[in-house]
Amino acid sequence: MAKIGYARVSTIDQELTAQLEQLQGAGVDKVFKEKASGVKQDRPQLAAMLDHLREGDTVVVTKLDRVARSTRHLLQIVDTLEAKKVSFKVLNINLDTSTPTGKLMLSMLAAIAEFERSMMLERQKEGIRLAKEAGRYQGRKPTAKAQAVRVMELIAQGKTKQAIADEVGIGVASVYRIMKVQNAKSKKTIDLNLFIRGTA
Repeated sequence: MAKIGYARVSTIDQELTAQLEQLQGAGVDKVFKEKASGVKQDRPQLAAMLDHLREGDTVVVTKLDRVARSTRHLLQIVDTLEAKKVSFKVLNINLDTSTPTGKLMLSMLAAIAEFERSMMLERQKEGIRLAKEAGRYQGRKPTAKAQAVRVMELIAQGKTKQAIADEVGIGVASVYRIMKVQNAKSKKTIDLNLFIRGTA
């Protein structure tokens, strides 16, 4: 059973000194230190800390925003900690998931996160509705693979390159490029089939 600290600042120029002093004052046994943006998903030291934890440990941070980039991210981290049977403590708000009060605070955060998500989806739906009414809604932009498939379908129908470009919403040069790539793929497939038949 160990107290594991996590300290983070956003840039290389910033110092971890204040956080480290607070964590040491809280009696942590080991600190994982990181200099990375809070919105960055790839945080090696955070991942290393989560991997290092053992049942009965406690993760200690000075503030919530030092460990998580959003409420949903925080809850994902807490779920990971709970699965490992690890407690979570935040010094500046006295949150401690080993206590009933701490668990209640997390439940409230979860409810807020769900509310935020519902509001975001509602705003998104309303935006789409208004865009449709104004004739501005184009839907999701097709993927490159979907565009290539559609281009080859229209070529098979005998449409001109310009007509295809206009319909798919790409340049004529892109139409030629897609044709070149698809024809090359078709040639490789034919060559492979001939090789297989020849060696059967």
